[in-house]
Amino acid sequence: MGWWLLFAVFLFVACAALIVAEVFIPSGGILSICALACVVGGVAIFFRFSTLAGWLGVVVAVLMVPMLLIGAYRLLPKTRFGQHVILAGPVRERGDAIPDGPELIKLLGQVGEVLTPLRPVGMCRFDGRRVECVAETGYVQKGATVKVIRVEGTQLTVRVTDEA
Repeated sequence: MGWWLLFAVFLFVACAALIVAEVFIPSGGILSICALACVVGGVAIFFRFSTLAGWLGVVVAVLMVPMLLIGAYRLLPKTRFGQHVILAGPVRERGDAIPDGPELIKLLGQVGEVLTPLRPVGMCRFDGRRVECVAETGYVQKGATVKVIRVEGTQLTVRVTDEA
């Protein structure tokens, strides 16, 4: 009976290896099915030995499977394979977001260029920074020169100027 217990432990180790392999190798679930078969076989052998050994096998399996999955998924992004498989999030530079009110107030009276048509909202460039603006009146074409005439919260109101 001792060899059967050793075989049950081997099945648990094989289950662990297959679960980790499932994370790294796209098998379509075949490795998971094999891991499930290993753990069920191991638990069955433990129950044939004694009820206490069987329940200990169940507890070990219940704890082992999630811990292995969590560990493998934490390890995956750090491996070379994981870095190729997992997509990285977009990289945004500091200051890429909408400027705060105090920063916008500094733009009051500055002259800039319309990057997208203002209908009446669009993008303008002031000192190399893209800022969303609202035209004072109507439609303003792309490339026009505008001046900031009002700042309310995060909204810039611009007026077309004749400056080039």
